[in-house]
Amino acid sequence: MAHSDRAVARPAPQAGIGLRAPHVAEIVATRPAVAWLEAHPENYMGGGPTVRQLDRVRETYPVALHGVGLSLGSADGIDRRHLARLKILVERIEPILVSEHLSWSRTGGAYLNHLLPLPFTEETLEVLCRHVDETQRALGRAILVENPSAYLRFHHSPIPEPEFLGELARRTGCGLLCDLNNVWVTCRNLGLDPDAWVDALSPAAVGEIHLAGHAVNEADERTILIDDHGSRVGPEVWRLHARAVARFGPVPTLVEWDTDIPALAVLLAEARQAACVMESACGAVDARAG
Repeated sequence: MAHSDRAVARPAPQAGIGLRAPHVAEIVATRPAVAWLEAHPENYMGGGPTVRQLDRVRETYPVALHGVGLSLGSADGIDRRHLARLKILVERIEPILVSEHLSWSRTGGAYLNHLLPLPFTEETLEVLCRHVDETQRALGRAILVENPSAYLRFHHSPIPEPEFLGELARRTGCGLLCDLNNVWVTCRNLGLDPDAWVDALSPAAVGEIHLAGHAVNEADERTILIDDHGSRVGPEVWRLHARAVARFGPVPTLVEWDTDIPALAVLLAEARQAACVMESACGAVDARAG
């Protein structure tokens, strides 16, 4: 399915946080000042008390759904049962955004508990386009696709990642979720320029930004960054965020934290800092334009 270039519809350009189980009751009870929340749909697709909790959250906050289980890059196709369950949840929650990862996690009917990387080739692009088209037809809406973190190079991966993502968006009409922590991790691990990476993306395609922390590991006399979502956003990612906002505009931005989850107040403070970066970067752009 071919599509002409077009801007992705965006919700209000504000900062939110990932909705995690330890914080749900506190959020429902105290209704803290945060613009929006993002949940992993796989935690709510079974119904029962958890999805009723999400219903309660949805009464107060806009909610986005960020999937980890569709396995868009699997050569043997999407799990249509999983897609059908996701469709039911999307219709129930009416999320402001739906996103997934540029990865694979399913083969031969078995699920692997990892978001595994893909080579950036024309063959991979054709597979992803088929699966993104199928997903968007089933859900009746465009989705966003997130760039992964990389730790090793493929022997054959001839298409630069930003170009690959842009072509996926052009061919399918999907948007892009630009995870800036992933950009930093990938570029540091593979010796690439993160500023050039951001500058190579089409602003019209970017519908959301993710921010997170990462771990620094030493192995074989090399420094390897690990995308573990287990700490505060680092200063280099905040700097990249300011550059991205200046290029893409005030895109809805989310702070993720998935391991060593801290008190809710810590995530709210990170979201406030993201909002400050957005305001400052947009103000600088306006000043130059004036």
